Amino acid sequence: MSPPSLCAAPPRAGPPPPPLLRLRRRAVSSVAASRSAAPSVSDDLVLRIAEQLEDAAPSSPLLDPLRSASALSLLTTPWPTRRSNEAFRFTDISYLRSLPISTPTRTPGLAPPTPSSDLDSHVLFSDGRLVAASGAHVSALADMPPGHARDRAAAAVAASARFSHRDIFYDFNAVGASDVAVVYVPEWAKMADDPVHIMFAYSGSDGASLMMSNPRVLVIAEKGAEVAIVEEHFGVGEEDGGCYWANPVVDIIVEEGGRVVHSYVQRQSPAAAHTKWTTVQQNTSSKYEFVEVSTGARLNRHNLHIQQLGPETETELSTFHLTSQNKQIHDLHSRLILDHPRGFSRQLHKLIACGTGNGIFDGNIQVNRYAQQTDAGQQTKCLLLSPKAVVNVKPNLQIIADDVKCTHGAAISGDLDPNELFYFQARGVDAKTATDALLFSFGAQVINRIPFKAIEKKALAQLKELLAVSRQNN
Repeated sequence: MSPPSLCAAPPRAGPPPPPLLRLRRRAVSSVAASRSAAPSVSDDLVLRIAEQLEDAAPSSPLLDPLRSASALSLLTTPWPTRRSNEAFRFTDISYLRSLPISTPTRTPGLAPPTPSSDLDSHVLFSDGRLVAASGAHVSALADMPPGHARDRAAAAVAASARFSHRDIFYDFNAVGASDVAVVYVPEWAKMADDPVHIMFAYSGSDGASLMMSNPRVLVIAEKGAEVAIVEEHFGVGEEDGGCYWANPVVDIIVEEGGRVVHSYVQRQSPAAAHTKWTTVQQNTSSKYEFVEVSTGARLNRHNLHIQQLGPETETELSTFHLTSQNKQIHDLHSRLILDHPRGFSRQLHKLIACGTGNGIFDGNIQVNRYAQQTDAGQQTKCLLLSPKAVVNVKPNLQIIADDVKCTHGAAISGDLDPNELFYFQARGVDAKTATDALLFSFGAQVINRIPFKAIEKKALAQLKELLAVSRQNN
C-alpha cells in the first residue's frame, strides 16, 4: 500500500516554497506550455515521499546546494523495481511500499532513550536528528565556527551534489537531512587509537507506518591525518515492533597520506528497513580500512562506493552479512574505482543465509587505463544453511590497464567443509558442537578485524546468539 497523499498546505507568506515543490510546479508548467515536448518522467510516490521529508524539518542553509540538486534529480527518478533497474535485479524492496511513510516527531519527549558511549569523542543521532556531538574534532555543520574547517566541510557537502553514482536513497537523504555531523581531522593529527563513536538510534512505530529518518555524516582526514570511526546502528523499543526506515549517508574524504579506519555494525530491529550509502574519496598514498558486520533489519541494502584519486593508494574491505530470520534481505553493492598507478585493494565478503533469507553481493572493481601496476583482489564466500535460502553473487572485475595483478573468486556452499568437520570429530567433538564452532568462526574471521575490543566483543556475542536461534528454528 502506497503512502497516503499529503494534505494541501494553506497558502504561506514570506519565505519561498521548498525547492522540490517549486521545481515540481515549474516542471508541470513547462510541460503544459509546450505540448510538443515530451513530458518529463516523474513518479508520484517518489515525489510524495520527498515532499514529506522536505516539510518535516528545516535544514541548515549550508545543505542547500546538495538539497536542491537532489530535489531536481528526484523529479525524474522512478521508484526502482527488479524489472526496471538492473541495480535492483535481485533485491526486492517492495517492503518499503507496504506501509505508509511517516517522519519523526519534533516533540523532544518522544525521542528514544539516549545511549551512552565510553569513548571521549562521540556523536548521537536520534531518529535521524543530530542530538549530541562531543570531541575535539566533532561538530554539527551548522554549529561550526567560521574558519577553514567550516569552509572545507561546506565545500565538501556542496560537492556531493555532483556525485554521479547516486540513487533514489542518496537523494532522499539529501532532501531529508536537517544537518550533518562533521568529523574534521586537521593535517598530521593522529586519532586512530581514539575512535569517534557514531551512534544511530532509531525508535519504531507499532507497525502502522515506516518512520523514515535520514542522518548524514561527513568525515575529512586532511594530509597525513589518521582517524578511526565506529558506526553503530540499532533500534530501541523493539518490544513495540521496531518498525522504521533508516536511510543514512556517510561521506569520507581521505587526503594525501591520510588514513581512515572505519568499523560499521548494523544490528537494526527485525522489522526495520535499512538503506545506507557510504562514499569514500582517497587521495595519493592514503589508506582506507573498512570492516562491516550486518545482522539486523528485514531489508538491508548497503551501497559502498570508493574511488582512488591518486597513486599508491590502499583500500581494504572486510564485510560479513547474516540473514538469520525468514524473508530477511541483505544486499551489498560495492564499487571500487582505480584510476592511478600502483593502487592496492583487497575485498573479502562473507555471508550466511538461513531460513528463507536472501543474500546479494554485487562487487564491481574498475581498473582503468592509467591504473598500471595495480594489485587488486576480491573474494566472496557464502554459506546456505537452508534449502529455501537464496544467494545471488555477482563479482565484476573490469580491467582496462594491461600491467596489473587482479584476482577474484566466489564460493557458495550448501554445507560446511567435511574435512573440517572430520577434524573436530576425530578429536572427540560431537557433530553439533563442531558445526556451531565452524559457523561461528566463519563470521568471526571478519568480526575479529574490528580493531576495538569492546565493539568486537559485542558483535561476536550477537553472532553467537543469532546463530543459536537460527539453528534451533531450522
